[in-house]
Amino acid sequence: MSGHSLLVAGGGIGGLTAALALARAGHRVTVLEQAARFSEVGAGIQLAPNASRVLIDLGLGPALAPFAAIPEDLRVYSTRAGGEIGRTALGAAIAERYGAPYWVIHRADLARVLAAAVRARGDVELVLGARLRDVEAEPDGIRVLATVAGQPREFRTSGLIGADGVRSCVRTRIRGGPPARYAGRTAYRATVPIEMIPEDLRRSTGLWMSPKAHLVHYPIRAGRELNLVAVVEDSWVDESWSVPASADAFARHFGLDGPVRWPEPARSLLRLPNSWTKWALCGFDSRFEWSSGPVTLLGDAAHATLPFAAQGGAMAIEDAAVLARTLEAAPNTAAAFLAYETLRKGRTRAIVEQARKNGAIYHMGDLPALARDAVLRMGAATHLDDRVAWIWRWTPA
Repeated sequence: MSGHSLLVAGGGIGGLTAALALARAGHRVTVLEQAARFSEVGAGIQLAPNASRVLIDLGLGPALAPFAAIPEDLRVYSTRAGGEIGRTALGAAIAERYGAPYWVIHRADLARVLAAAVRARGDVELVLGARLRDVEAEPDGIRVLATVAGQPREFRTSGLIGADGVRSCVRTRIRGGPPARYAGRTAYRATVPIEMIPEDLRRSTGLWMSPKAHLVHYPIRAGRELNLVAVVEDSWVDESWSVPASADAFARHFGLDGPVRWPEPARSLLRLPNSWTKWALCGFDSRFEWSSGPVTLLGDAAHATLPFAAQGGAMAIEDAAVLARTLEAAPNTAAAFLAYETLRKGRTRAIVEQARKNGAIYHMGDLPALARDAVLRMGAATHLDDRVAWIWRWTPA
């Protein structure tokens, strides 16, 4: 099925990737984005081979490569052990093994490249400042009612794809799906110039594990900055799901001066940012139907994934590739959306569960942490490959 009109609600990474993939498959696409301009909040995103492979297949490799960094290795540290307990090669070894690179990139750079690729096409309309209001069924599709720059506007489409994130309006209001809930973890994100980082840490991805907290860092922007993500078990009282946090507030909440002694290299990194952005990590029960007739969901709107497998964005990118393929083969959007959901549900549930397990492992204390550290000391490379090979080898075919 080609040449149909499709509407994507949400202009984030998943929505823009879907728009590009669908347009390349011969469809006309309208993207409704609530923001008045395209911008990606957050900082770095890890694009493992399963995600970079899709983006390269979409023709984005030359545009993305100048912004990406390729870490040389992954280093794993434990506060219980007092330092490094294992490392494994990334870089060229990953590209050779999986046929696609392991990139780390700033979300804003990825969003900018995607938006430019979409804008360059004549078969995609980008509508900014748009708020979805309602959907009405019609004999040959659906009518989408929206407000654009404060004015009512209607869109007629063969299919609606909700790519509007974890707090999806399409999921909760139109599909009757569950609301997002705080998952008991708070992420603090910041970036710092690479010149502030010790030479030994500039080209590596680092994972520091501690009881009820962990730190991840990696280079972004072609190695010019270091991205820091510090996660702690917490409660959430702010009205917004993301708020600024001062360095002092971060130190208090993260427990830098608490009973757990972070090794000095980690403490030095965590003291560098003057400010952080504090994010509530959220999720919902994904045991519901994403698709009904000409409406479906994509990315975090369908299967919000905690960031502990570094696969949330990758799953949205994979979704986009699979959706484009099912629309090619199916007789109509309803059949295509059901086929897409069938193909994606098992894998995305497995990724959600993997991320949950990883988070529990990172935050172990006492005897479980001792056993974890012993396993990683014996073979970090083998352990990593065992846990990620099934994820990274994925292809859309």
